[in-house]
Amino acid sequence: MFNFATMQTTLCFDFGNTRLKCAVFNNHDLLEVVVMENDSVETVETIIQQYLPTKSILSSVINHNPAMEHLLQEKTQFHKLSHLSKLPFTTPVGKPETIGADRLALCAAAVHLFPEKHNLAIGLGTCITYNFINSQHQFLGGSISPGMNMRFRAMHEQTTLLPMIQAEHNFPLIGYDTKTNLLSGVILGMDKEIDGIIELYEEKYGNFNVLLTGGDMGFFVSHLKKKIFADPYLIYKGLYAINEFNDPQGQFYYFG
Repeated sequence: MFNFATMQTTLCFDFGNTRLKCAVFNNHDLLEVVVMENDSVETVETIIQQYLPTKSILSSVINHNPAMEHLLQEKTQFHKLSHLSKLPFTTPVGKPETIGADRLALCAAAVHLFPEKHNLAIGLGTCITYNFINSQHQFLGGSISPGMNMRFRAMHEQTTLLPMIQAEHNFPLIGYDTKTNLLSGVILGMDKEIDGIIELYEEKYGNFNVLLTGGDMGFFVSHLKKKIFADPYLIYKGLYAINEFNDPQGQFYYFG
């Protein structure tokens, strides 16, 4: 565990396909998550001026503004997450350079929360990612499927009459109109998909932890059969841990 002589602020940027966010850590305590309007130098400069960070890390799965990286390099001890980063787990897969930065962060979070255990980390964002890390801290891979809004949008865009709808928590098993049919089909379909994937892993590996995170997490937490560890901030905790792991004077931090 770290024993800082002084308080240090770390910015953990997570640039996903849907939103740009920045998590602010004071030492290892998550203070808040800032939703960014864009990735301009001006926006990043405003965040830097407000929080006065000493360190920063970027996880990006989009073509972001490269100028913001230069600014972070000038103002902070900056690390860009990639397959070249030093990680608290190994990646014995065919093409480690193709692993998304967000998936690397989720794996790091799983390892620091449940070390030396089998872990299945599920991210519910634009896509659903299933990420399996074994007890030897090897990320073996997993699977990717369409996320909730992608399914709603696909049915709207690839048909003539189906509307684009927003997800809701309350809907019947048997839909009584177009909207409730779509809600039941997408949300219950995803629920059973996730349960089914978990059951397949149980058949192969027996006991393991299931970690759930992502913007759509709230639609599924109460419905899944297996006991899960749900945390909307998993990716940020993983980013923070990786950043410390790559600090020459740091070490891997296990959150309590």
